[in-house]
Amino acid sequence: MHRPHPLPVLLATLVLAACGGGADAHEAPRASELAVLREPPPVRAPETARLSGAVQDSRRTAIVAAAERVAPAVVSVNVVRRERVVPRTVWEEMMLPPGAERQEAGLGSGFIISREGLVITNEHVVRAASEVVVTLPDGREFDADVVGADEVNDLALIRIRNGTNLPVAPLGNSDGLMTGEWVIAIGNPFGFVLSNPEPSVSAGVVSAIGRNIVGGNGQRSLSLDLIQTDASINPGNSGGALVNALGEVVGVNSSILSSTGGSEGLGFAIPINRARRIALDLADDGKARRAWIGAEVEPVRAEGPRRLAAVRISSVVPGSPAERGGLRAGMTVAAVGAKRIRTPLDWQAGQLNAAYGEPLQIAVVENGRERTLTVRPGDLPSANAARIQALRDFQLVTLTPAIRAERGLQSEQGALIVGLSDAARQLGLREGDLILQINRERVSTAEGAASLLGQLGGRAVVMYVERDGRIAGTQFMLGG
Repeated sequence: MHRPHPLPVLLATLVLAACGGGADAHEAPRASELAVLREPPPVRAPETARLSGAVQDSRRTAIVAAAERVAPAVVSVNVVRRERVVPRTVWEEMMLPPGAERQEAGLGSGFIISREGLVITNEHVVRAASEVVVTLPDGREFDADVVGADEVNDLALIRIRNGTNLPVAPLGNSDGLMTGEWVIAIGNPFGFVLSNPEPSVSAGVVSAIGRNIVGGNGQRSLSLDLIQTDASINPGNSGGALVNALGEVVGVNSSILSSTGGSEGLGFAIPINRARRIALDLADDGKARRAWIGAEVEPVRAEGPRRLAAVRISSVVPGSPAERGGLRAGMTVAAVGAKRIRTPLDWQAGQLNAAYGEPLQIAVVENGRERTLTVRPGDLPSANAARIQALRDFQLVTLTPAIRAERGLQSEQGALIVGLSDAARQLGLREGDLILQINRERVSTAEGAASLLGQLGGRAVVMYVERDGRIAGTQFMLGG
């Protein structure tokens, strides 16, 4: 009878021996390791418990307390926008139906300022939104409506529908901010990419106050008198809260300077004092009331390495609040309110923070003597001008000397765009554009521009406008 060869069994035994003597050799160390992991936490001796309590107390810093106080009122703001599709090629122009639109989702943050559901956020978060949904940190979702928006300050006010007894973020005083003090940014970076609705917190300091930013990449936009912070602000944080160590909101996170699109420690927030004033205007009638002084300034250049010596008044509009307050061309401006004036942007920031009808102290120097004048800002001339409706898409006012000074326009005639439909915005037009010419016809009044547009139904239009001191042109088709 043939018997199996014993060699395979012998080899298997040798292999096991070479690996450490089989499974029994590993069992004891593995059991020991698992036993360590299964052990309950040690019972602390009194001294250990005392030290642990001290460390635990030290973990509850002012930043932790501030986050706990404000975070429940910081919300996610999710929007749907309807945008007109502009053909990019001849093929798309042939295939797309007239007036074709598409939906686009957007997101940002905000914070609740009333138990009934008023929420402050950025204007760019809700711009052209057809739907707005607010998500609270506890996961509750509410539909919301845009109460009003201020594009100049990038602020908006929205109202949660059917909101009652909601958490509220305490508002602080941004005038008392100190460079170097601790602040935290609370918001919802990247929205629901991070899955859960609770806001995130990043800590830093106030890097600077009163920052004026000039738009780059060929843009001429300005952001004035902002709080700069190195607390991390990322996409989705827009509209969230900048909070001091007392747990008070001192700013509305709005923008970053970055070469990558992510935080590089250069974040900016709108001071809460300005945001509070604008929110009050928006809650009243849906519009932000802009204060107007009626004086223009120019830089005074100095000899030598200093680039700028001072800012002086270059012109004063007759009958304006500035003239009534005693301002005259040639005066050097030293301060507006508590803000020292070093550049023309400081002057613009001072006006941006001024309130309609409230006395504004302006320190000037004339003939070597400094004194303080009181000016009571009025409404913008363009706000009081008669508005002309052109088609369904444009609101226009006729350019006057006062409006020209208000807007810093170079042209002496034209029709100023003060209101636009969403469809008109998609054509590349903006509020503040001055219409100079439509096709081959010069425009001198709002009525004239409206008449020309009314005659061009179903035809191609070439419109020339003044924008940021330049002449720009746009082409579009008017519906029949």
